[in-house]
Amino acid sequence: MRPATLAEHLFDEQHHQRLARAAEVHPVVLEDFSTPQAQAVLPQVQILLTGWGAPRLDRQTLAAMPRLRAVVSAGGSTGVREEDARERGLTLSNARLANSRPVAEYAAARILLAGKHSRHAAALYADRRSFIDREAAFPEAGNYRRRVGIVGASTTGRLTIDLLRPTDLELVVYDPWLTAADAADLGVQQVGLAELVASCDVVSVHAPESPATYHLIGAPELAALPDGATLINTARGSLVDTEALVAEVSTGRIDAVLDVTDPEPLPADHPLWELPNVLLTPHIAGSMGNELRRLGETAVREVERLAAGEQERQLEVAR
Repeated sequence: MRPATLAEHLFDEQHHQRLARAAEVHPVVLEDFSTPQAQAVLPQVQILLTGWGAPRLDRQTLAAMPRLRAVVSAGGSTGVREEDARERGLTLSNARLANSRPVAEYAAARILLAGKHSRHAAALYADRRSFIDREAAFPEAGNYRRRVGIVGASTTGRLTIDLLRPTDLELVVYDPWLTAADAADLGVQQVGLAELVASCDVVSVHAPESPATYHLIGAPELAALPDGATLINTARGSLVDTEALVAEVSTGRIDAVLDVTDPEPLPADHPLWELPNVLLTPHIAGSMGNELRRLGETAVREVERLAAGEQERQLEVAR
């Protein structure tokens, strides 16, 4: 993983002790597979424990690890192509589900705060610095039967739905791959994208990044949002047409909460920095701070499981 100090945030002392009980662990965190130190240890490695910033595991690198049987990532991807994994019979494991949790928590919190018009209320309160008649100032605020659209029934999208299920929100979902049975299991109504953006007070984006989802939320979708609606993006910046968003939010008609942008970060003179109805956060929805321990816990449990499957055989783990 890179930087090597990332391991200090992912694994606490208890994690290190558990890894040591499960396997023989290489004492140095590797950042580059091509160094003499790495080349000396790779032939013995059976489980490779990786994290963010780790170099991709191409065929040449895999060939240097003839005993390798599993790659466990504390991040969202193992860096191994599926065809290479199948050819080698490798077990691949990542912490994508664990990393989806804080993103869903962040999105759910922002959805509920958007429904309460909290940012506008705070700004008004700071401006007046006196009693605010809430019902006069914000007659449409609140989360009772507010319609919320989830774009993308991804892992994060589904977790967001789970977190919002106890509320009185009306949840609708757009995802072309979602079956009617899946929608029923989630307890949500499945709608087209055009209907979702035109009928929802809050739209939260959770689709994966791909050529098919590039500018999924473009000028037509943004123009269709109701007056006063909020767009929340915690997925990838490329899913929203930044130019079209600037044109729409500049009118003050809609709000935006953006944890990701395209490009990321935005240039220092970009107009989105200055707009009072736009909240920009520095990609904090994903795991950060003590949440990184959850990723480490996920990886350690997987190493323990793999080691237990070897019964009495001793494993060597490289990080």
